[in-house]
Amino acid sequence: MGDDSEWMKLPVDQKCEHKIWKARLNGYEEALKLFQRIEDEKSPEWGKYLGLLKKFVTDSNAVAQLKGLEAALAYIENAHVAGKTTGEVVSGVVCKVFNQPKARAKELGADICLMYIEIEKAEVVQDELIKGLDNKNPKIIVTCIETLRKALCEFGSKIITLKPVVKVLPKLFESREKAVRDEAKLLAVEIYRWIRDALRAPLQNINSVQLKDLEEEWVKLPTTAPKQSRFLRSQQDLKAKFEQQQAAGGDEADGADDEEAEVAQVDPYELLEAVEILSKLPKDFYEKIEAKKWQERKEALEAVEALTKNPKLENGDYGDLVRALKKVIGKDANVMLVAMAAKCLAGLAAGLRKKFGTYAGLVVPTILEKFKEKKPQVVQALQEAIDAVFLTTTLQNISEDVLGVMDNKNPSIKQQASLFLARSFCRCTPSTLPKSVLKPFCAAFLKQVNDSAPEVRDAAFEALGTAMKVVGEKAVNPFLTDVDKLKLDKIKECADKVELVGKKGGGGGEKKEKPAAKAPPPVEAPAKPSGPSKKAPPAKAAGPPKKGKPATAPSAKSKKAPDTKEIVETELSLEVCEEKAAAVLPASCMQLLDSGNWKERLASMEEFQRAVEQMDKSEMPCQALVRMLAKKPGWKETNFQVMQMKLHIVGLIAKKGLFSKTSALVVLDGLVDKVGDVKCGSNAKEGLTAIGEACSLPWTAEQVVSLAFAQKNPKNQAETLNWLANAMKEFGFAGINVKAFINNVKTALGATNPAVRTSAIALLGVMFLYMGAPLRMFFEDEKPALLSQIDAEFEKMQGQSPPAPIRGAKKAGAEEEGDAAEEEEVDGGSADIMDLLPRTDISDKITYDMVSKISDKNWKVRKEGLDEVAAVISDAKFIQASIGELPMALKGRLNDSNKLLVQQTLNILQQIATAMGPSLKQHVKNLGIPVITVLGDSKSNVRAAAMTTLNAWVEQTGMKEWLEGEDLAEELKKENPFLRQELLGWLAEKLPTLRTVPTDLMLCLPNLYACLEDRSGDVRKKAQDALPTFMMHLGYEKMVKATGKLKPASKDQVVGMLEKARAVMPAKPAAPAKAGASKSASSAPAAKPASAPARNQSPSEDFSEPEPKPDTKKAKPAGPAAKKGVVGKKPPAKVGAKDEEDRSGPIFILVPNGKEQRIKEERALKILKWNFTTPRDEYVEQLKTQMSTSLAKWLQDELFHFDFQRHVKAIGAMIEHMEAEFDAVIGCLDLVLKWFTLRFFDTNTSVLMKALEFLKLLFLMLNRKNYQLSDYEASSFIPYLILKVGESKDVVRKDVRAILTMLCNVYAASKVFPLLLDGTKSKNSKQRSECLEELGCLIENFGMNVCQPSPAKALKEIATHIGDRDTTVRNAALNTVLAAYNACGEQVFKLIGNLSEKEMSMLEERIKRSAKKTPAAPTKQERPQKEHPTNPNATFLRKPAQEEVPNKLKIMYRTYRIQARAQNAHLEQSAPSIPKEFQLDLDVFENNHTCASDIPDLVQHKLDEVLEPVMIPERKMRPVSPHFDDIHNSTASTINFVISQVASGDINTSIQALAQIDEVLRQADKAEAMSGHIDQFLIATFMQLRLIYNTHMADDRLDKKDIFKLYSCIIGNMLSLFSMESLAREASMGVLKDLMHGLITLMLDSRVEDIEDGQQLIRSVNLLVVRVLEKSDQTNILSALLVLLQDSLISTAGSPMFSELVMKCLWRMIRFLPQTINSINLDRILLDVHNFMKVFPKEKLKQLKSDVPHRTLKTLLHTLCRLTGAKILDHMSMIENRNESELEAHLRRVVKHSANLSGLKSDKSTEKGALRSDDKLIKAKVSDILSEIFKKIGSKENTKEGLTELYEYKQKYSDADLEPFLRNTSQFFQSYVERGLRMIESEREGKGRIQTSTVIPQHSTDSYLPSSSAVPISSNGEDLNAAAYYERLKILRQRRGLENSTPEEDRPPLSSLRPSVASSTDMLHSKLSQLKESREHFQQEQSHSHSPTRSSSPASNLDDLKKRLERIKSNRQ
Repeated sequence: MGDDSEWMKLPVDQKCEHKIWKARLNGYEEALKLFQRIEDEKSPEWGKYLGLLKKFVTDSNAVAQLKGLEAALAYIENAHVAGKTTGEVVSGVVCKVFNQPKARAKELGADICLMYIEIEKAEVVQDELIKGLDNKNPKIIVTCIETLRKALCEFGSKIITLKPVVKVLPKLFESREKAVRDEAKLLAVEIYRWIRDALRAPLQNINSVQLKDLEEEWVKLPTTAPKQSRFLRSQQDLKAKFEQQQAAGGDEADGADDEEAEVAQVDPYELLEAVEILSKLPKDFYEKIEAKKWQERKEALEAVEALTKNPKLENGDYGDLVRALKKVIGKDANVMLVAMAAKCLAGLAAGLRKKFGTYAGLVVPTILEKFKEKKPQVVQALQEAIDAVFLTTTLQNISEDVLGVMDNKNPSIKQQASLFLARSFCRCTPSTLPKSVLKPFCAAFLKQVNDSAPEVRDAAFEALGTAMKVVGEKAVNPFLTDVDKLKLDKIKECADKVELVGKKGGGGGEKKEKPAAKAPPPVEAPAKPSGPSKKAPPAKAAGPPKKGKPATAPSAKSKKAPDTKEIVETELSLEVCEEKAAAVLPASCMQLLDSGNWKERLASMEEFQRAVEQMDKSEMPCQALVRMLAKKPGWKETNFQVMQMKLHIVGLIAKKGLFSKTSALVVLDGLVDKVGDVKCGSNAKEGLTAIGEACSLPWTAEQVVSLAFAQKNPKNQAETLNWLANAMKEFGFAGINVKAFINNVKTALGATNPAVRTSAIALLGVMFLYMGAPLRMFFEDEKPALLSQIDAEFEKMQGQSPPAPIRGAKKAGAEEEGDAAEEEEVDGGSADIMDLLPRTDISDKITYDMVSKISDKNWKVRKEGLDEVAAVISDAKFIQASIGELPMALKGRLNDSNKLLVQQTLNILQQIATAMGPSLKQHVKNLGIPVITVLGDSKSNVRAAAMTTLNAWVEQTGMKEWLEGEDLAEELKKENPFLRQELLGWLAEKLPTLRTVPTDLMLCLPNLYACLEDRSGDVRKKAQDALPTFMMHLGYEKMVKATGKLKPASKDQVVGMLEKARAVMPAKPAAPAKAGASKSASSAPAAKPASAPARNQSPSEDFSEPEPKPDTKKAKPAGPAAKKGVVGKKPPAKVGAKDEEDRSGPIFILVPNGKEQRIKEERALKILKWNFTTPRDEYVEQLKTQMSTSLAKWLQDELFHFDFQRHVKAIGAMIEHMEAEFDAVIGCLDLVLKWFTLRFFDTNTSVLMKALEFLKLLFLMLNRKNYQLSDYEASSFIPYLILKVGESKDVVRKDVRAILTMLCNVYAASKVFPLLLDGTKSKNSKQRSECLEELGCLIENFGMNVCQPSPAKALKEIATHIGDRDTTVRNAALNTVLAAYNACGEQVFKLIGNLSEKEMSMLEERIKRSAKKTPAAPTKQERPQKEHPTNPNATFLRKPAQEEVPNKLKIMYRTYRIQARAQNAHLEQSAPSIPKEFQLDLDVFENNHTCASDIPDLVQHKLDEVLEPVMIPERKMRPVSPHFDDIHNSTASTINFVISQVASGDINTSIQALAQIDEVLRQADKAEAMSGHIDQFLIATFMQLRLIYNTHMADDRLDKKDIFKLYSCIIGNMLSLFSMESLAREASMGVLKDLMHGLITLMLDSRVEDIEDGQQLIRSVNLLVVRVLEKSDQTNILSALLVLLQDSLISTAGSPMFSELVMKCLWRMIRFLPQTINSINLDRILLDVHNFMKVFPKEKLKQLKSDVPHRTLKTLLHTLCRLTGAKILDHMSMIENRNESELEAHLRRVVKHSANLSGLKSDKSTEKGALRSDDKLIKAKVSDILSEIFKKIGSKENTKEGLTELYEYKQKYSDADLEPFLRNTSQFFQSYVERGLRMIESEREGKGRIQTSTVIPQHSTDSYLPSSSAVPISSNGEDLNAAAYYERLKILRQRRGLENSTPEEDRPPLSSLRPSVASSTDMLHSKLSQLKESREHFQQEQSHSHSPTRSSSPASNLDDLKKRLERIKSNRQ
């Protein structure tokens, strides 16, 4: 008989996957305690359970499952690695927990799901729950919905993505199950709480009644926004903030409000399903839309309109459709159709949203042009269309088109364009409406403000007002300088009326808010190093740009203020000027101004100057003063001194006063006139510059140049140009009107005077600095000689950057510009310049003919078309953005089959880029992205051309447009290696140059991660290179979070790469590209040494992750723990500087990328590969050189010293510094390991031991820090370590084995395996055997997958050693093959190949022996330990540190398997090699009595103190959660500890533990503390009983009195325990079975009688057994006895007395049944009896020697029948296939017999009602007979027989009422019965035959028969033979309908199926529901058949029928 206590010895993780459910239950309980005890979330202990967690939740035993769920919950909550298990565990919970009947199980399942969400796995959990909604079992669906609702309620809609949930809601509302519909309703209400009306659209099609119900529920909801009540681990700060608010009485902080506001805004669009409409267009749509009859065109449009009403459309190529609609809008004469087409466009735009952006440029001009229509309905349709289109694109993209119609002749068009802009502005924010966009619009509006048509004026006012409201007055005012007050007021009035749509704007408002909000920080970083401007940072601190501006304005010389306020100055008359001037100037000065004497005039000027110098800015009447200066003689002054003075004063006034353009116009003429004057020229230029500063350079320059060229004086012209060139450098280029200059410059270039020409060329040189190459295009028509001069000038300027402006508005507003500027403006002025170029509209030249040529079938025609396009563009030079149908045509050519045409198209696109300039942006989506696709071309020259084109485009557009939207992600998704590597390379190059990127870059991450695992090495490399550039924008955290959806294996790999990328992440570039900003980075954090240029990162990154011990590295100036990127060059320099004896400071030096460099060099064979049999000098020298940069000099000297003692000292120093300098150790880990390999060739043992000590600590630390060795490090170390495993000294070998074990934590075991396999080829037999042992360990711990290169090769190699000369090697080889056998069974014989007969017999013998030894757990066979002391256990023979001992005892009961995979941290110093997990083998303890002496005296726990104050509620009621209150925890753990000692191998320990427990049990008030520990205690007890029986009793050395004392304690304890009913009832069935087994064995133990007082002991046991029978849970004990009897009868080895005693116990139970029947779960007992009868059918029972078992069983069943009557038959619900059960037949016989005998006595059948008892009895019989008949009809085999019986019954009792039996069946079944009866009738009367067509072959219903799914497991947990599994497989196949026929003879005999050990009612209850379902299912299926299906021979049936008829008759009488 198998010994059940075997599993008690197993470690927890093995118990958890044991075959015996009790073992698993026990394992889960232990695991739960363990999980609650482990404090370190990254403890290696967690890793063991990763693979088991799914089994925890899917346990087939309901009781075990419940405990497993609790343990799993604790694991998920506490383990760092739990996230890896999310998918499998949640899917297990959904399928196997949510269908449980127990509410507690479901509750725990839901808690597990929520806990996964809390640890950041919301997406996976949600996916699994949504999959669960497709399950067929409604219970699962209901619980999934409920869990989703809980998750949403607790975590909120930000964490739970609502889109997929909303998508499945309508389906749930259609469910047939009411429970599902109700739960769906609750979910809908919860969703509505979070997203409000966004939910209405997706639910509009559900049943109206349901919708009405929902509406009613929705109305009841509170209007306040819901709040998240549970937070993710990453949201703990938010949680704290939330709790503070709660504490503060619920006053929400603004932040929280924002949060909530955001939560509420869910876009209904996101929740909708996209509909594909292109395929649904009418086939003839494109013909009809061109038809001549308007009705046909109308039909076509109606079809489209219906399709476009879908609120969300699938993406696709809508180009043709859009073009067709555009044509209708633009050309159709029927206005009704125009309106319809506009509606269709609006629908398309609304349904496609951003994806429609590609077509926006195509339709906007057409719609704007069509606004000339007057009909209101057409105008309205067009307005809706253009508004919808706007939401799909940005204002910038369509600005060209709108500006194009702003000066249209038709007032309606102008009006509607302005109104459209006004509506669009409403949807903008300051960041999406930058100055660059607003400026040209304002200019156009200002023209319209003065329009003759009032509606145009009003529209312009409205648009300006809206703009003012959006960006603020301050931003708009500069554009409104020339507007008079009246109009200004009108604009402000409009601004007040405007209501902004704000963030909801589809124009991307929301998305673009974010980059804008982030903009200030990047600007801030470079502000520090940029030198003198100290005022900048405080200004930045003001926060958002709006606040920033006023903060900066006063800090500079504010010249912009007058600009904005005082610009408007009306012209004053001369009299007024004189008055004003007289008020501020001395009278004498005024009089002498126009004196005839130059000296007086000079004196007057001097006075004038003094007065101006003293005047206050606000009081200075500038216009009056300049008018006085211009008064006669004015600018015709002849005296140069007076003139100089005059010009100087003009400059002064301009500088000091509030100088307006009006004043400037008074003086400019005079100044320009004197510019060329030799004496006055410089003063004139100063004056011009001052005016430029006051009135802006662009305006001044324009005036000055036009004045200069209106004159004929070449000197003035030349000097004006020189002044302008200089002024440009001083003021910068912003705002300069290039067009105006270019014409004047051309005039100058054509001048006859060479000075003018030279000045013009010099000016062009300066302009070139700002404008670059495009400038030359204007002058390509000049004469070659001139052109070469211009080119020479440009050449000089090439490569120079324009100087920073030092004057003017630019300087004043420098900071604010920086702050407000959006990233476009960072591109510098060039964008503005490009806007200023004169552009040609070529759209009319792109003819239909040309476009159709480009798309022609003949490639030559296509080429012709492309040539024409190229010609048009090169003629136009600069073109406008509108290029008609060209984009679509060119896009088609990018995938032309003719590669030459592809290249030509790319060249045209480059041409377009240069010609179109920045407005190219609007074509990025429709023409730019297709260029990226070309990067995937197989031809390298095409790819190169595409890359050139791409760069040319990006030069014009910037990167923002490319990164927005999903296009880039879609491109990366394509699995084209060329495309991927080119695109990633391009991104890696471009991203580092950007300061901000759109958030859409996140969308690329999944594809980027896919590229990291691409098959192509190049792609992988490019992807790795791109990682840091992505990270600089998205941040490490976001990128790690994005790995959540990857498979666990991929995830680990990617996260590792991200770690590396983090170290080399580039800094974001400085804000505006100021020269030298980056160079002066040293001024950022002062602490940084100047010698760290490699670290060019933003200061914020330095502090992103301070590592634990920064203080240990004071010598390192870089501060935070020397992150990987820091170059610590200081320390070595320092050491060099001091004398060599200074040994303070770090000894390991971090050289960035040093290791990578070494790897590269080794690969490139620049250095020797570390591979030798003995180390040669060149290797040592090479290592010395490499180490010189990475180690302190003194350490290096020690390491390479010839004296071994120095080596020991050096290793000691390394041990000390290792922890503190972890990063640097990792940086030179390869070198350190190589140095130790050299030590392995030394003969000195002390160095070797010290080296091994260091290595153990090193690998411990690497494991703790989760570092994984690279192949490079491993290959240069492990092979040499393996050499040492064959060392003759035991102590060395032991340490080497310990290190090898640790190695598997930091290097894949599958890679260690081949290295060990190579080690087995050694000549050293010790090395061979040790390597083989180690290989066995690996297979044992990691399974067969560890065998590399393949299991077959590896095992063949290992098997060769079975024939080795050396016995230890042979044994080791056999053990290793045995380990493989345990892992994969019989398959091993195939894998090992052919062995000689002798070897094979050795192997088989070993396998047999192992099977005998450990029947319970053959998979983990211990290795024999006799052979050599070097097995893994030897590690523990060292004396452990004292503190470890209690730990040992505590874990005694859990007996860990030695894997030594993870180490105890606190043991590092004293005994580093002692692993944390360990096994105490009971056999060893039993046989080895020396162990007892190692165990210290037991700690006497003072239970009184612990127990006194605690009133512990009964454990069962308490939901187990990791937060036990501490006292309870300590009590529980104390009890656990004491119980674990009960099973101790040492008698005294056990007695002490029992005494302590007895003390608790004897006191009623304390005994409750044992609740929840009963099973555990009983298990420990029967383990001890078994130990005494097997070991102590056989040991002559032990004093029998001690054994007697131990027995007495055990029995005493048990008696105490079983006298308390509440505790006794907690014992579970399995435990009681084992306990009874132990006690009966003890009673039969003849050795006990020999002990003194032995008889007394047996009497006590007798008493105890009686008490156990009385007090235990009656169901459990009865069940246990039945199973025990069954086991004892099966086992031939046991004594016959044993089963006799078991039966005596059963008889005793039977005697008490009348009293106990009500507390017994009959269903379970009957199931046990059924299982018993399956193993021992009646015949088999009768064959037994004794008939007592048969009698016992009969008596039990008779007693049960007597007590319960016919009702007993209702208790067979747990038995699958009742019809096949011998039990049912037996019970029916007994019931009928007793009914006949008892006549009217049966009191059990009198429960029906108030009928007289005899009446009732007859009725009961009738109903019994009929139900019997109907059962037959419903069963497969007996359906025909049943129908025949029913027919005869009806014949006999014509008045019989069948209604009650048919009432609950389906219509189909009823008609089946009627038809069957009719057929029998017709058969009997011989009227006809059954038509064969109605007969259904028998197998069709066969597959639906429910059949036994009991898992055959024998009592001791061993799986049964193949037949049993085959049976199970067939049953499963039947259920799934996979097997159509199951011939009887195929089935194994029932006797081969041993029943499973029943474990608890719960498990069976859960099966019950499944059974009922399958039975109903079967009956429905049955009712589908049209005729009786059984065709048995009539002869055999006839006798049967007769008998039945007789029986029915007799019953009836």
